[in-house]
Amino acid sequence: MQSNFRRNEREWVRTSMRTPGILIFGMVMAPCGWILNLVTTVAPNWRTLQGFTNLPPDRVYEQGIFDICIASTATERQQCNQQDTAYFSNNIINIAKGMMLASLIVTLIGIALAIPGVRCWRTRPQWTICTIAGVLIFCSGVLTIIPVAWYTHILSDITSNTQRIDVRVGYCIVLGYIGGIFEVLGGFVMALGCCRCCGGKNRGERPIEQVLGSRSQPQRTPRRVDVPSLTPTRSGAASSIPESNRYSLDDDVSFPRAKSPAARSGISNPSFNGKPYDADL
Repeated sequence: MQSNFRRNEREWVRTSMRTPGILIFGMVMAPCGWILNLVTTVAPNWRTLQGFTNLPPDRVYEQGIFDICIASTATERQQCNQQDTAYFSNNIINIAKGMMLASLIVTLIGIALAIPGVRCWRTRPQWTICTIAGVLIFCSGVLTIIPVAWYTHILSDITSNTQRIDVRVGYCIVLGYIGGIFEVLGGFVMALGCCRCCGGKNRGERPIEQVLGSRSQPQRTPRRVDVPSLTPTRSGAASSIPESNRYSLDDDVSFPRAKSPAARSGISNPSFNGKPYDADL
């Protein structure tokens, strides 16, 4: 059983030491979502009230979950820390405070867990820690979307001491939706590391058979081809020819042989009885 376990461990290998793309995606989306959620929590602009009967037409009330400000469309000056007991007594306000603060804390915990899990100088990431971090970041995004969606749904039903005519959605609602979606997507993609899918591409891995390729197959021995030798070999029949007959065979050529050194020097053969010619001198 232990050998089978080790074999299963070695079925997949990493193609490089780079951090997998799902972890990079999660580590980018989570901080961006946290910043947007922080602005949504502290900014006093979940909804705006306009069109008051007893106030100037350019007067605007900006209401958040922690503060209320009075602004003017003609100037950029704001007067915050306004009291509105009817507004802060709504259940949605207290629930939104708790869930938004919890979302910020849970996101920080998830990022803190993900940092040691995605270290690129390790042989492979710590997928268990990264999966837990992804689940926490995903839950923090859900904690943001729930109060923002609830507040938007009952936007006109929230009571307030100020009588208004026009109620509009503030920019904090938009930022809250975007931040929550960032965290949900980042946490979900990071949590995909708990399982190997898409052929191991989500983890930056490939099957060992694809990595090894032809190296895993037995090497073929090259076929031997006999090439005829260009050096002539003397057979036994040639070696059995007498010495005197060899010279006669050598003289049977179609081109004149070169003169020996003795003939070139003028030394004649005493056994030669013929007359010398000019060509012999």
